[in-house]
Amino acid sequence: MSALIASGNVDQLNFHLPFARDNGVTEQELVEAITHLAFYTGWPKAMSAMAIAKKVFADTAED
Repeated sequence: MSALIASGNVDQLNFHLPFARDNGVTEQELVEAITHLAFYTGWPKAMSAMAIAKKVFADTAED
């Protein structure tokens, strides 16, 4: 996930984040990781990733 965010390939997160979630990564842990990455990758990339992460976890809540 870090490599995808750093390289700006956040669209790929739609595929990878559900696997992270299924392997036990919580929404809070993911938000913290993306926030941490923001200082290294830049806030625009991090906020793009955050929007996708929120959508993935919201879709899960609906299931």
